Amino acid sequence: MNMKSIKLLTRRARLAQFALALPLLLGNLHNTAQAANETAKPTYPNKTVRIIVPFGPAGVADALPRIVGQKLSEKWGVPVVIDNKPGASGNIGMTAGILAPADGYTLTLAPTGNLTVNPTLFPNLSFDVKRDIAPITVLGESPNLLVVNAKVPVKNLDEFINRAKQSGVSMSFGSPGTGSGPHLAGELLNQIAGTHLLHVPYNAMALAMNDVMGGTLDSMFVASAISLPHIQSGKLRVLAVAGAKRLSQLPDVPTVAESGFPGFDVTSWYGIVVPKAVPQPIINKLHQDISEVLKMPDVRQKFAALGVTPVGSSPQEFSAMILNESKKWGGIIHAANIKPAQ
Repeated sequence: MNMKSIKLLTRRARLAQFALALPLLLGNLHNTAQAANETAKPTYPNKTVRIIVPFGPAGVADALPRIVGQKLSEKWGVPVVIDNKPGASGNIGMTAGILAPADGYTLTLAPTGNLTVNPTLFPNLSFDVKRDIAPITVLGESPNLLVVNAKVPVKNLDEFINRAKQSGVSMSFGSPGTGSGPHLAGELLNQIAGTHLLHVPYNAMALAMNDVMGGTLDSMFVASAISLPHIQSGKLRVLAVAGAKRLSQLPDVPTVAESGFPGFDVTSWYGIVVPKAVPQPIINKLHQDISEVLKMPDVRQKFAALGVTPVGSSPQEFSAMILNESKKWGGIIHAANIKPAQ
C-alpha cells in the first residue's frame, strides 16, 4: 500500500470518528444552553404579587389575606398587596381574579359563597369554577353559631324548634343578604327540622345582628368571631354551634348535629385560588409557602383572635370540598327557590 492510500484511509477514519462524536457534542452543547437558560430564568416570584379580595376593606375576608400576605412578602422578598374589589355579592372581584393573566402574580381570596353558592344563585357568571379556577388551599374556617335575642324564651335548639312549630307563633331569622351563608343555614334548618322561620335579609351582617339584639328579629346564624362578645355580654343567647365541632370558647354549647340533626355543618371558609392555566410548579410553591405561613405561631394567634382555625388543605382536598359543598348548597337553593336580590 502506497503512502497516498494510507493517508486516504487515515482521513476516512478521522471522519468516521468525528461522525460518531458529533451527536454527543451537540447533546452537550444543548444541555449547556438549557442550563444557561434555566439559570437566566427569574425565580418566582420576582415582582409584586396581588391578592384580590372580592369585598371591602373590613371583616374576616379582608383580614386573613392581609395577615398571610405580610408573611409571604417577608418570605419572598417582594411586595404582596391587597386589592379590594367589592360588588355584586363578590362576583366582580372573583371575575377580575379569574380572568387575570395566569402567571401566578394574581391570587384571589375566595370565601365559601363565591365558589359554592354564587354559581347556582347567579347562573350567568362569566366564569366557571371547575373550568377556570385552580384551588390552592383553604386559609381557615370558622363555624357559625345559632343565636337568639336574650328575651326569646328558649334555652336550646330543641326548645327553639318546638316554639317555631307552635300554632300562632311566627319566628324570624336575619341574614346579611339573600343567598349569604347565614341565609342558607337558616333555610337548611327549615328543611331538616320542618320549621318555617321567616327570612329577613339585610345589607350587612352588623345590621341584622343589631336587630336580633334589639328584639326586632328572633334569631340568626352568625360567625363566632362577630357574635362571641355579644354572647358574653348577655345581649345574645347561643343555642348551638353550626359547625362539625364544638368551640373551645363555648365548650358547653352543643353542635346542631349533636342536638338531633346529624350531618348539619355550616362552616365559613376562606380559600386562595388562581386562574386554571397557572403552571403547576407555581401552584405547588404557592401551596407549600402558604401552608408554612399558616403553621407560624403568631399567624395562628391572629387567626384565633378572629375566630378562625387555620387549615392549609391541599389543592386536591380543596377541590373536593368545593365540589361537595356546591352540591349541598345548590340543592338547598333549588329546594327553597332562592333567587338573587334584584
